[in-house]
Amino acid sequence: AQDAGEYTCDSGDQQTTASLQVKVLPVLFNKELKNVETEEGGTAVLRCEISKPDAPVEWRKGGVVIQPSDKYEVKLKGSVAELIIRGVEPDDC
Repeated sequence: AQDAGEYTCDSGDQQTTASLQVKVLPVLFNKELKNVETEEGGTAVLRCEISKPDAPVEWRKGGVVIQPSDKYEVKLKGSVAELIIRGVEPDDC
């Protein structure tokens, strides 16, 4: 998208200008989340794969955005997004 704008070719005594518009493609899920089961006190890892490497993602539980903390670790490496939940409790269901 940052490449959008007007471009000009200048030959000295003449020039021509054109506009470039970039259609931004949506981020799609190549691999969706799968259900996870773990024991109380354990660690759960939720993982999905997106179509645009390093595109920003947001993790939510019940509509509330999850912020990184000692309990929640958010990772994004290339096209793989992970949410790691440590010390899983029944309330994390």
